[in-house]
Amino acid sequence: MSSAWESLTVDARDPARLARWWAEALGYQVVAEKPDEVEIRRSPDRLPGIVFVPAADDKETRNRLHIDLRPDDQEAEVERLVDMGARHVDIGQGDVGWTVLADPEGNEFCVLRQRGN
Repeated sequence: MSSAWESLTVDARDPARLARWWAEALGYQVVAEKPDEVEIRRSPDRLPGIVFVPAADDKETRNRLHIDLRPDDQEAEVERLVDMGARHVDIGQGDVGWTVLADPEGNEFCVLRQRGN
């Protein structure tokens, strides 16, 4: 017996706003929107999705799980995401080959170098 990865769930103060931010960042689309959850996917029939649900409190500590993005051009992608509202964060990563950013609600994610670099 095995399981299929259906979705990743993200707690958010403003699920609709954060879902739209991530949809734009990833080139995804909103596939379902209810008052208590918003789901984005690459396309409506393609899993996994990312589901954003309401949270009553702000994020206070470093994520235990995060998304890694691998763009064709790391520098350009970091600039694009920062222009969209992401911000650089230091989680103690030191001098590494990836850039740690946080989305508008403070959820950390990494932008990796291109493969082979």
